Amino acid sequence: MTFSERLKSVMDAHGNVKRNISRAEMIREGVEHRECVPAACGALATWTPPESSGRSPKDTYIVRNPESEATIDWTSPNNIPLDPDTFDMLLEDSLAALESSDRMYVTDRLVGANSSYSLPVHTLSDWALSALFTDNVFRPWSDETAKSTCFSDRHFTLLALPYRKLDPARYEGRLRVDPGLGHTSTMAVAMNFDRGLGVVYGSAYGGSIKKLIFTVMNYLLPGEDILPLHCSANEGKRGDCALLLGLSGTGKTTLSADPSRALLGDDEHGWNDEGIANFENGCYAKLIDLDPEKEPEIYNACFHKDDVESHGAIIENAMMYPWGEFDLFDDRLTPNSRGSYPLTYLSNTKEGSSSGHPKTILFLTADANGVIPPVAKLSREQAMFWFLMGYTSKLAGTETGIVDPVSTFSRFFGEPFMPRLPEVYASMLGEKMDRHGTSVYLVNTGWTGGPYGVGHRISLPLTRRIVNAALEGKLEDVEYERDPIFKVDVPTTCPGVEDTSILKPVNTWNEPAAYEERARKLAGEFAAHYEKAYGDQEIDPAVAAECPGK
Repeated sequence: MTFSERLKSVMDAHGNVKRNISRAEMIREGVEHRECVPAACGALATWTPPESSGRSPKDTYIVRNPESEATIDWTSPNNIPLDPDTFDMLLEDSLAALESSDRMYVTDRLVGANSSYSLPVHTLSDWALSALFTDNVFRPWSDETAKSTCFSDRHFTLLALPYRKLDPARYEGRLRVDPGLGHTSTMAVAMNFDRGLGVVYGSAYGGSIKKLIFTVMNYLLPGEDILPLHCSANEGKRGDCALLLGLSGTGKTTLSADPSRALLGDDEHGWNDEGIANFENGCYAKLIDLDPEKEPEIYNACFHKDDVESHGAIIENAMMYPWGEFDLFDDRLTPNSRGSYPLTYLSNTKEGSSSGHPKTILFLTADANGVIPPVAKLSREQAMFWFLMGYTSKLAGTETGIVDPVSTFSRFFGEPFMPRLPEVYASMLGEKMDRHGTSVYLVNTGWTGGPYGVGHRISLPLTRRIVNAALEGKLEDVEYERDPIFKVDVPTTCPGVEDTSILKPVNTWNEPAAYEERARKLAGEFAAHYEKAYGDQEIDPAVAAECPGK
């Protein structure tokens, strides 16, 4: 019996399949079955086990099939191979769990605002909140789109069993051994690109569903000459599209939420011959320390006063008092509290979530060394290089004193979700820049005047002025100087920036020699990471030449 036949048999025999029930019904089911509780604002509060408060990269697998194995970068620690037989075991255990459940929720949704490459996704779960989550973040179903998309014959089916646990003895030697458990892990997030199947077993974190599908899209789209991007996107009043790429803490969400520009989406987009389109129909925002004055859009989307059955925002792992109000500054449960909600809950979004080809792309980095310029214009090869690196800084050990920032590199600003060989994504970016005349800028939202603990963070108003100058094309005609260490072109002036000395980081340090030492240290980290990550990869030599420290 094929999987499709087995699945149909399970659904036909089940006495309580709830397929594409209304949003209000999903909310009622979640509350009635105690999966969540209504908060004072009308949103649904839920709390997951500690092991499900975030993604579990070590429990995330890609099935290694002969058909696709040559297209996947198995040297990346994020692409953990799973043998087909073990995946079949996961499928059978998932179907058995659904078969034994007293209720089954099925949602049919689309991923991709551009109907030519929307992916039809069918999610089956025994948990109402999993169904509601797909309603929050995926796009409504359309029979016409499902028939006309390039994936019309390649639908994807996802089985989500968030609160089940795998039998460690059954999977001994097949899945990883979890040191915390002392035995084989009871969780698995697995995807089979060739069969169009995925399993989320034992993870109640909503992001496991979202990021699995994002990874699937990132694998499928390059095969259709479409570049997938982990970015936010917005559009100006003249129809000019901009993309913002950056890791957590770089200001991607803050800078993309511009009242003068309509938001396409905050996380996942595709770039094809027609332009940019959001994958999703919603957002999954980090909530810790969310300030309603600084982030009113996200705050209102999650916490606006409304009737419970017409709200449906899911608040995951945030501290809530008995009277139903949240304390977003309390991270005792997790610093990764999240809120999912539809795009329609935001006030300034682009209808249709699509735009033309991007005029400007911004790579955001929060450099805590204080040596990366606040803004630099990147050539085609430089853009490909910084895209490959995905650099930012993270701070460590601040509670016990000042320590060196930790350099973080995540290729394409989303390495865990980009399974193909790196040259594929990098070369596609360069080709599209050439074809559409897109300008790319590196914007440092981190430190100036010295490293963390000595200098200070570049002010948000200053960064906004720099970003505005880039988006308005005002940096196209200014003079540039080459940074001798980081090999990027730095403007000598920037409209909206009065004190131009800040544009050249060495000018802001008290001791130029200390700047030089710190900059060369970071350049050496770039070179070491590049050699480790790409030394055996087929990368364009002109791109490799842009690496600092080489």
